[in-house]
Amino acid sequence: MYPESEDAALAALKGDDPVLAATAEAFLWRVWCRARDAEGERIFREGIEAMQRRKLSEAEALFSRAIERDPDFAEAWNKRATVRFLRNDFQGSIDDCRQTLARNRNHFGAASGQGLCHMSLGEFREAAVCFRRALDIHPHLAGVRHNLALAEAEGGGSGYLN
Repeated sequence: MYPESEDAALAALKGDDPVLAATAEAFLWRVWCRARDAEGERIFREGIEAMQRRKLSEAEALFSRAIERDPDFAEAWNKRATVRFLRNDFQGSIDDCRQTLARNRNHFGAASGQGLCHMSLGEFREAAVCFRRALDIHPHLAGVRHNLALAEAEGGGSGYLN
């Protein structure tokens, strides 16, 4: 059984079958990475290509253009957050992760990415909260579970913020 909708994929992430969870994750990334129109798609893809070529300033500008065209395109915010993280603009990346999550509350990548930014800033409690949020959505993320353990060991606590 393969997920055929975003809701089915999100449910599969929480299941006991790691293969199905991986398939569901891939399905979600495909859905989330679609712009609403051809021009938005072109700009977004150019941003990904620039990011892959490590032309981070160009990638950030392209993702900003994609956001200007469609402020509700959560994945454009997430990709710009990634670029900002790579440029060591951790606060800018956190802001973009928050924008991503405001548009897609199930974006485990943005929750995890925000956690990595907080870790980079030495904000271990905030990092732990973000990692827990990512794991609530997608419990099969071993790397996030590892990062949560690191954040907790650095004083991130074991509770949740309200």
